[in-house]
Amino acid sequence: MTKPKRLRSNTLWLNLAVKIALIALLVFGVIRDDLPQFQGKAMGGRALTYPLSALLVPVIWWIVAKRRSQAPSYPHALDMLLVLPFVIDMAGNALNLYDTVEWWADINHLVNWGILSAGFGQLLLRLPVGKLTTAGLTVGFGAVTAIIWEFAEYFTFVRNSPELATAYTDTLGDMALGLTGSVIAGVINAWLLWPHRVVTNHR
Repeated sequence: MTKPKRLRSNTLWLNLAVKIALIALLVFGVIRDDLPQFQGKAMGGRALTYPLSALLVPVIWWIVAKRRSQAPSYPHALDMLLVLPFVIDMAGNALNLYDTVEWWADINHLVNWGILSAGFGQLLLRLPVGKLTTAGLTVGFGAVTAIIWEFAEYFTFVRNSPELATAYTDTLGDMALGLTGSVIAGVINAWLLWPHRVVTNHR
């Protein structure tokens, strides 16, 4: 097996491992929703929405591939980076890190939004866009999704929980951390990865 084929095979199995981990953690959270670490964490909402992250890239790639005579290479890196933040979040809940490690939630907003934005950046690296556009869109994507996430948190469990008293300060801090992660991802995509991109022909 040649080196590129071996690399693609390893990437495929790593991608599958990330998806399997997400499914296993979600199943565990639903089956054992009686555990204290899952109380008030909207596990039902997570079980319904998190799998969408694992389906998004495969479905879009399949639709694009059907319309072309030659299917583009599967974007495993993009796929994994979009799913990984949800795996980390579920792992943190399963291990009760949110309630036992004071800085866990903060580091999650920083790192997970960096990973998520880097995943979006992987899409941009396949498009004929420049460095500044890549950086700007990456940061914009991270900022918008961080805001949407805070809306979702508020409506699913914050408004009816003891956290409501400190929700405003926490929300501002979470969005600042998410934005910081997105900026880091934008810089990495635009100045470190952009010179090595492979632009996909979209005709």
